[in-house]
Amino acid sequence: MIWQQNILTTSAEIRNLLNATQTIAVLGIKTEAQAGQPAFYVPRYLQRAGFQIIPVPVYYPEVTRILGEPVFRRIVDIPIDIDLVNVFRRSQDVAPHVEDILAKMPKAIWLQSGIRDDAAAETLAKAGIKVVQDRCLMVDHRALGKS
Repeated sequence: MIWQQNILTTSAEIRNLLNATQTIAVLGIKTEAQAGQPAFYVPRYLQRAGFQIIPVPVYYPEVTRILGEPVFRRIVDIPIDIDLVNVFRRSQDVAPHVEDILAKMPKAIWLQSGIRDDAAAETLAKAGIKVVQDRCLMVDHRALGKS
């Protein structure tokens, strides 16, 4: 398989990914105290839409639960298989997480709107992980829905 096929850009590819997704680890999730920020309200929306959300905050070392779910500090520490890692980090902050993501081998990674790291995307895609960049998971879920 050519690694570029793991870079998803079309509505059909993204719909298929959403339909195959149940468990979403949210890297860079914010807490209830930041409820007005996308890194909190997007995962809350996804949880209400029926996805299992696993919080992986980068900050807030004192927080043990977000959205009622136990917090993990690294993707690799999550004890179950992950369908999708939803990333809320600045583009320049994605690369330091690649090794952690590769250690867990989720089926896909989703970089939220405004987040793009082509080198990280290529590394992940070559490892067999599907990659979406610079798109909002909530917007696409609403637009494409479950088929």
